[in-house]
Amino acid sequence: MFRTEKIRKLVAMGLPQCLRGRLWLLFSDAITDLASHPGYYGRLVEESLGNCCLATEEIERDLHRSLPEHPAFQTETGIAALRRVLTAYAHRNPRIGYCQSMNILASVLLLYATEEDAFWLLVAVCERMLPDYFNRRVLGAQVDQSVFEELIQEQLPELAERLRDPSALASLSLSWFLTLFLSIMPLESAVHVVDCFFYDGIKVVFQLGLAVLEANAGALCSSRDDSQALVLLSRFLDHIKNEDSPGPPMGSHHAFVSEDQEPPPVTDIGDLIRDSYEKFGHQSVGQIERMRCRHRIRVLQGHEGTTKQNVLRVVSPEVSFPLGDLEELYDLFKVPGPIRWNRGPQRPSLHIRFHYL
Repeated sequence: MFRTEKIRKLVAMGLPQCLRGRLWLLFSDAITDLASHPGYYGRLVEESLGNCCLATEEIERDLHRSLPEHPAFQTETGIAALRRVLTAYAHRNPRIGYCQSMNILASVLLLYATEEDAFWLLVAVCERMLPDYFNRRVLGAQVDQSVFEELIQEQLPELAERLRDPSALASLSLSWFLTLFLSIMPLESAVHVVDCFFYDGIKVVFQLGLAVLEANAGALCSSRDDSQALVLLSRFLDHIKNEDSPGPPMGSHHAFVSEDQEPPPVTDIGDLIRDSYEKFGHQSVGQIERMRCRHRIRVLQGHEGTTKQNVLRVVSPEVSFPLGDLEELYDLFKVPGPIRWNRGPQRPSLHIRFHYL
Protein backbone atom coordinates (compact mmCIF):
# COMPACT_ATOMS: atom_id res chain seq x y z
CA MET A 1 0.00 0.00 0.00
CA PHE A 2 1.36 3.42 -0.96
CA ARG A 3 1.35 6.15 1.66
CA THR A 4 -0.62 9.05 0.21
CA GLU A 5 -2.33 12.11 1.61
CA LYS A 6 -5.68 10.58 0.68
CA ILE A 7 -4.97 7.46 2.75
CA ARG A 8 -3.79 9.59 5.67
CA LYS A 9 -7.08 11.50 5.64
CA LEU A 10 -9.05 8.25 5.50
CA VAL A 11 -7.07 6.83 8.44
CA ALA A 12 -7.68 10.03 10.41
CA MET A 13 -11.41 9.47 9.91
CA GLY A 14 -11.11 6.02 11.53
CA LEU A 15 -10.59 2.54 10.12
CA PRO A 16 -13.49 0.12 9.55
CA GLN A 17 -13.78 -2.38 12.39
CA CYS A 18 -13.56 -5.36 10.05
CA LEU A 19 -10.30 -4.13 8.46
CA ARG A 20 -8.59 -2.63 11.49
CA GLY A 21 -6.33 -5.56 12.43
CA ARG A 22 -5.27 -6.21 8.83
CA LEU A 23 -4.47 -2.56 8.19
CA TRP A 24 -2.51 -2.29 11.44
CA LEU A 25 -0.34 -5.15 10.16
CA LEU A 26 0.22 -3.35 6.86
CA PHE A 27 0.91 0.08 8.29
CA SER A 28 3.39 -1.19 10.92
CA ASP A 29 5.03 -3.65 8.49
CA ALA A 30 4.39 -6.38 11.05
CA ILE A 31 2.96 -8.32 8.11
CA THR A 32 6.52 -8.78 6.79
CA ASP A 33 7.65 -10.35 10.09
CA LEU A 34 4.59 -12.57 10.08
CA ALA A 35 5.22 -13.81 6.55
CA SER A 36 8.95 -14.37 7.05
CA HIS A 37 8.61 -16.35 10.31
CA PRO A 38 6.07 -19.13 9.69
CA GLY A 39 5.46 -21.21 12.81
CA TYR A 40 7.67 -18.98 14.96
CA TYR A 41 4.93 -17.84 17.32
CA GLY A 42 3.69 -21.39 17.87
CA ARG A 43 7.20 -22.54 18.78
CA LEU A 44 7.60 -19.66 21.23
CA VAL A 45 4.33 -20.58 22.92
CA GLU A 46 5.46 -24.21 23.30
CA GLU A 47 8.91 -23.25 24.59
CA SER A 48 7.55 -20.77 27.12
CA LEU A 49 4.75 -23.04 28.32
CA GLY A 50 5.15 -23.76 32.02
CA ASN A 51 8.21 -21.52 32.45
CA CYS A 52 8.24 -19.60 35.70
CA CYS A 53 10.26 -16.41 36.08
CA LEU A 54 9.83 -12.83 37.23
CA ALA A 55 8.25 -11.85 33.90
CA THR A 56 5.62 -14.60 34.02
CA GLU A 57 4.78 -13.73 37.64
CA GLU A 58 4.23 -10.10 36.67
CA ILE A 59 2.14 -11.16 33.67
CA GLU A 60 -0.12 -13.30 35.86
CA ARG A 61 -0.58 -10.42 38.25
CA ASP A 62 -1.69 -8.04 35.47
CA LEU A 63 -3.81 -10.36 33.31
CA HIS A 64 -7.09 -9.56 35.01
CA ARG A 65 -6.32 -5.83 35.03
CA SER A 66 -6.29 -5.69 31.23
CA LEU A 67 -9.56 -4.19 29.97
CA PRO A 68 -11.54 -5.86 32.78
CA GLU A 69 -14.73 -4.13 31.59
CA HIS A 70 -14.56 -5.73 28.14
CA PRO A 71 -16.46 -9.03 27.66
CA ALA A 72 -13.53 -10.56 25.78
CA PHE A 73 -11.46 -10.59 28.96
CA GLN A 74 -14.15 -11.73 31.34
CA THR A 75 -13.66 -15.34 30.27
CA GLU A 76 -10.70 -17.69 30.46
CA THR A 77 -10.50 -17.83 26.66
CA GLY A 78 -9.51 -14.19 26.34
CA ILE A 79 -7.26 -14.29 29.40
CA ALA A 80 -5.44 -17.37 28.08
CA ALA A 81 -4.81 -15.74 24.70
CA LEU A 82 -3.42 -12.64 26.40
CA ARG A 83 -1.22 -14.81 28.62
CA ARG A 84 0.23 -16.65 25.59
CA VAL A 85 1.00 -13.45 23.68
CA LEU A 86 2.73 -11.74 26.61
CA THR A 87 4.61 -14.85 27.73
CA ALA A 88 5.76 -15.61 24.19
CA TYR A 89 7.07 -12.08 23.81
CA ALA A 90 8.90 -12.22 27.15
CA HIS A 91 10.50 -15.47 25.99
CA ARG A 92 11.46 -13.92 22.63
CA ASN A 93 12.98 -10.79 24.12
CA PRO A 94 14.21 -11.35 27.68
CA ARG A 95 15.97 -7.97 27.61
CA ILE A 96 12.51 -6.38 27.73
CA GLY A 97 10.63 -9.33 29.18
CA TYR A 98 7.40 -7.82 30.43
CA CYS A 99 6.66 -4.25 31.49
CA GLN A 100 3.48 -2.67 32.73
CA SER A 101 1.27 -1.18 29.99
CA MET A 102 2.23 -3.99 27.61
CA ASN A 103 -0.82 -5.88 28.89
CA ILE A 104 -3.17 -3.02 27.97
CA LEU A 105 -1.68 -2.70 24.50
CA ALA A 106 -1.72 -6.45 23.83
CA SER A 107 -5.32 -6.82 25.01
CA VAL A 108 -6.50 -4.16 22.55
CA LEU A 109 -4.49 -5.75 19.74
CA LEU A 110 -6.25 -9.06 20.45
CA LEU A 111 -9.65 -7.41 19.99
CA TYR A 112 -8.92 -6.69 16.33
CA ALA A 113 -6.30 -9.23 15.29
CA THR A 114 -5.66 -12.94 15.56
CA GLU A 115 -3.42 -14.14 18.33
CA GLU A 116 -0.37 -14.53 16.08
CA ASP A 117 -1.03 -11.19 14.37
CA ALA A 118 -1.33 -9.49 17.78
CA PHE A 119 2.03 -10.95 18.79
CA TRP A 120 3.78 -9.48 15.72
CA LEU A 121 2.05 -6.13 16.24
CA LEU A 122 3.37 -6.12 19.80
CA VAL A 123 6.86 -6.85 18.43
CA ALA A 124 6.56 -3.92 16.02
CA VAL A 125 5.51 -1.52 18.78
CA CYS A 126 8.03 -2.59 21.42
CA GLU A 127 11.06 -3.03 19.17
CA ARG A 128 10.58 -0.48 16.37
CA MET A 129 7.82 2.06 16.90
CA LEU A 130 8.42 2.85 20.59
CA PRO A 131 12.13 2.14 21.15
CA ASP A 132 13.35 2.01 24.76
CA TYR A 133 9.81 2.50 26.09
CA PHE A 134 9.37 -0.90 27.64
CA ASN A 135 12.11 -1.30 30.22
CA ARG A 136 12.54 -0.61 33.91
CA ARG A 137 13.58 3.01 33.38
CA VAL A 138 11.12 3.71 30.51
CA LEU A 139 13.96 5.79 29.10
CA GLY A 140 12.38 6.28 25.68
CA ALA A 141 9.15 7.56 27.20
CA GLN A 142 11.06 9.95 29.46
CA VAL A 143 12.96 11.31 26.47
CA ASP A 144 9.68 11.87 24.64
CA GLN A 145 8.31 13.67 27.70
CA SER A 146 11.20 16.12 27.41
CA VAL A 147 10.51 16.51 23.69
CA PHE A 148 6.82 17.08 24.49
CA GLU A 149 7.71 19.84 26.96
CA GLU A 150 9.79 21.56 24.28
CA LEU A 151 6.92 21.30 21.79
CA ILE A 152 4.55 22.84 24.35
CA GLN A 153 6.93 25.78 24.74
CA GLU A 154 7.12 26.22 20.96
CA GLN A 155 3.50 25.62 20.00
CA LEU A 156 1.65 26.79 23.13
CA PRO A 157 3.92 29.44 24.67
CA GLU A 158 1.22 31.15 26.74
CA LEU A 159 0.21 27.88 28.35
CA ALA A 160 3.85 26.96 28.92
CA GLU A 161 4.36 30.19 30.86
CA ARG A 162 1.36 29.48 33.07
CA LEU A 163 2.26 25.86 33.84
CA ARG A 164 3.65 26.01 37.32
CA ASP A 165 5.44 22.67 37.20
CA PRO A 166 5.94 20.83 33.87
CA SER A 167 6.82 17.66 35.76
CA ALA A 168 3.28 17.57 37.21
CA LEU A 169 1.87 17.41 33.68
CA ALA A 170 4.36 14.66 32.86
CA SER A 171 2.82 12.51 35.60
CA LEU A 172 -0.32 12.38 33.45
CA SER A 173 1.05 12.68 29.92
CA LEU A 174 3.49 9.80 30.45
CA SER A 175 0.53 7.40 30.23
CA TRP A 176 -0.52 9.04 26.95
CA PHE A 177 2.72 7.84 25.42
CA LEU A 178 3.08 4.48 27.19
CA THR A 179 -0.44 3.28 26.38
CA LEU A 180 -1.28 5.41 23.30
CA PHE A 181 -4.17 6.98 25.25
CA LEU A 182 -5.73 3.54 25.77
CA SER A 183 -5.63 3.80 29.56
CA ILE A 184 -7.14 7.28 29.89
CA MET A 185 -9.64 7.57 27.03
CA PRO A 186 -12.78 5.52 26.29
CA LEU A 187 -11.78 2.46 24.29
CA GLU A 188 -13.86 3.19 21.21
CA SER A 189 -12.11 6.58 20.96
CA ALA A 190 -8.62 5.41 21.85
CA VAL A 191 -8.53 2.78 19.07
CA HIS A 192 -9.05 5.66 16.63
CA VAL A 193 -5.78 7.09 17.98
CA VAL A 194 -4.10 3.71 17.54
CA ASP A 195 -5.21 3.71 13.88
CA CYS A 196 -3.28 6.94 13.30
CA PHE A 197 -0.33 5.75 15.37
CA PHE A 198 0.22 2.66 13.24
CA TYR A 199 0.09 4.84 10.13
CA ASP A 200 2.12 7.91 11.22
CA GLY A 201 4.05 6.72 14.27
CA ILE A 202 4.81 8.56 17.49
CA LYS A 203 4.21 12.00 15.97
CA VAL A 204 0.49 11.30 16.34
CA VAL A 205 0.78 11.11 20.13
CA PHE A 206 2.75 14.37 20.24
CA GLN A 207 0.28 16.27 18.07
CA LEU A 208 -2.78 14.83 19.82
CA GLY A 209 -1.32 15.73 23.20
CA LEU A 210 -0.83 19.31 22.00
CA ALA A 211 -4.41 19.39 20.70
CA VAL A 212 -5.72 18.21 24.10
CA LEU A 213 -3.77 20.94 25.89
CA GLU A 214 -4.90 23.62 23.44
CA ALA A 215 -8.55 22.60 23.85
CA ASN A 216 -8.18 23.09 27.61
CA ALA A 217 -5.72 26.00 27.59
CA GLY A 218 -8.13 28.56 29.06
CA ALA A 219 -9.22 26.34 31.93
CA LEU A 220 -5.65 25.21 32.60
CA CYS A 221 -4.39 28.79 32.81
CA SER A 222 -7.11 29.69 35.32
CA SER A 223 -6.76 26.55 37.46
CA ARG A 224 -5.84 27.07 41.09
CA ASP A 225 -3.05 24.51 41.22
CA ASP A 226 -1.49 21.56 39.40
CA SER A 227 -3.85 19.01 40.94
CA GLN A 228 -6.90 20.87 39.66
CA ALA A 229 -5.32 21.06 36.19
CA LEU A 230 -4.70 17.32 36.16
CA VAL A 231 -8.28 16.58 37.22
CA LEU A 232 -9.53 18.87 34.47
CA LEU A 233 -7.51 17.06 31.82
CA SER A 234 -8.57 13.64 33.10
CA ARG A 235 -12.26 14.58 32.95
CA PHE A 236 -11.84 16.01 29.45
CA LEU A 237 -10.18 12.83 28.17
CA ASP A 238 -12.80 10.63 29.79
CA HIS A 239 -15.53 12.44 27.83
CA ILE A 240 -14.02 12.02 24.37
CA LYS A 241 -16.49 9.97 22.36
CA ASN A 242 -16.50 8.19 19.04
CA GLU A 243 -19.88 8.83 17.46
CA ASP A 244 -19.15 6.34 14.66
CA SER A 245 -18.45 3.43 17.02
CA PRO A 246 -20.94 0.58 16.48
CA GLY A 247 -20.62 -0.72 20.03
CA PRO A 248 -21.77 0.75 23.34
CA PRO A 249 -19.47 3.36 24.87
CA MET A 250 -16.89 2.05 27.32
CA GLY A 251 -15.51 4.68 29.66
CA SER A 252 -11.93 4.64 30.83
CA HIS A 253 -13.02 5.20 34.46
CA HIS A 254 -9.97 7.32 35.15
CA ALA A 255 -11.61 10.71 35.53
CA PHE A 256 -12.24 12.34 38.87
CA VAL A 257 -15.84 13.54 39.06
CA SER A 258 -17.61 14.69 42.19
CA GLU A 259 -21.37 14.86 42.59
CA ASP A 260 -21.44 18.66 42.58
CA GLN A 261 -19.57 18.92 39.28
CA GLU A 262 -21.24 19.04 35.93
CA PRO A 263 -19.66 16.72 33.37
CA PRO A 264 -17.59 18.49 30.71
CA PRO A 265 -19.02 18.75 27.19
CA VAL A 266 -18.49 15.72 24.98
CA THR A 267 -15.68 15.98 22.43
CA ASP A 268 -15.73 13.88 19.28
CA ILE A 269 -12.46 12.01 18.71
CA GLY A 270 -12.68 12.58 14.96
CA ASP A 271 -12.80 16.35 15.46
CA LEU A 272 -9.90 16.23 17.92
CA ILE A 273 -7.71 14.17 15.59
CA ARG A 274 -8.53 16.44 12.65
CA ASP A 275 -7.55 19.50 14.71
CA SER A 276 -4.32 17.82 15.76
CA TYR A 277 -3.32 17.21 12.14
CA GLU A 278 -4.30 20.69 10.96
CA LYS A 279 -2.67 22.62 13.82
CA PHE A 280 0.22 20.44 14.99
CA GLY A 281 0.80 17.85 12.27
CA HIS A 282 3.62 19.72 10.53
CA GLN A 283 6.30 18.08 12.67
CA SER A 284 8.10 15.40 10.64
CA VAL A 285 9.42 12.15 12.03
CA GLY A 286 12.95 13.37 11.21
CA GLN A 287 12.46 16.52 13.29
CA ILE A 288 11.19 14.50 16.22
CA GLU A 289 14.17 12.14 15.97
CA ARG A 290 16.60 15.07 16.08
CA MET A 291 14.85 16.44 19.14
CA ARG A 292 14.98 13.00 20.73
CA CYS A 293 18.74 12.80 20.23
CA ARG A 294 19.23 16.17 21.88
CA HIS A 295 17.02 15.41 24.88
CA ARG A 296 18.33 11.87 25.31
CA ILE A 297 21.69 13.22 26.45
CA ARG A 298 20.07 15.33 29.15
CA VAL A 299 17.83 12.50 30.35
CA LEU A 300 20.79 10.11 30.53
CA GLN A 301 22.79 12.67 32.48
CA GLY A 302 19.91 13.02 34.90
CA HIS A 303 19.76 9.24 35.36
CA GLU A 304 23.51 9.13 35.90
CA GLY A 305 23.34 11.87 38.52
CA THR A 306 20.56 10.04 40.37
CA THR A 307 22.44 6.74 40.20
CA LYS A 308 25.61 8.37 41.53
CA GLN A 309 23.79 9.86 44.51
CA ASN A 310 22.12 6.53 45.30
CA VAL A 311 25.46 4.68 45.18
CA LEU A 312 27.19 7.25 47.39
CA ARG A 313 24.33 7.15 49.90
CA VAL A 314 24.68 3.35 50.21
CA VAL A 315 28.48 3.24 50.30
CA SER A 316 29.33 6.26 52.49
CA PRO A 317 28.18 4.74 55.84
CA GLU A 318 30.37 1.67 55.22
CA VAL A 319 33.69 3.47 54.58
CA SER A 320 35.73 6.24 56.18
CA PHE A 321 36.40 8.22 53.00
CA PRO A 322 35.27 11.85 52.87
CA LEU A 323 32.34 12.39 50.53
CA GLY A 324 34.46 14.39 48.09
CA ASP A 325 36.94 11.51 47.76
CA LEU A 326 34.11 9.03 47.25
CA GLU A 327 32.75 11.15 44.42
CA GLU A 328 36.16 11.22 42.75
CA LEU A 329 36.47 7.43 43.10
CA TYR A 330 33.03 6.96 41.59
CA ASP A 331 33.91 9.17 38.64
CA LEU A 332 37.24 7.38 38.21
CA PHE A 333 35.79 3.89 38.07
CA LYS A 334 32.73 4.89 36.06
CA VAL A 335 34.69 5.98 32.98
CA PRO A 336 34.02 3.77 29.93
CA GLY A 337 36.39 0.88 29.32
CA PRO A 338 38.96 -0.76 31.61
CA ILE A 339 41.30 1.20 33.85
CA ARG A 340 44.89 -0.01 33.79
CA TRP A 341 47.05 0.36 36.86
CA ASN A 342 50.77 -0.28 36.27
CA ARG A 343 52.66 -1.09 39.44
CA GLY A 344 56.14 -1.48 38.08
CA PRO A 345 57.65 -3.68 35.41
CA GLN A 346 57.74 -6.74 37.63
CA ARG A 347 53.95 -6.86 38.10
CA PRO A 348 51.30 -7.63 35.50
CA SER A 349 48.83 -4.87 34.68
CA LEU A 350 45.70 -4.97 36.76
CA HIS A 351 42.45 -4.40 34.85
CA ILE A 352 39.60 -3.13 36.96
CA ARG A 353 36.09 -2.32 35.85
CA PHE A 354 33.59 -0.75 38.20
CA HIS A 355 30.75 -3.23 38.69
CA TYR A 356 28.90 -1.73 41.62
CA LEU A 357 25.94 -0.51 39.52
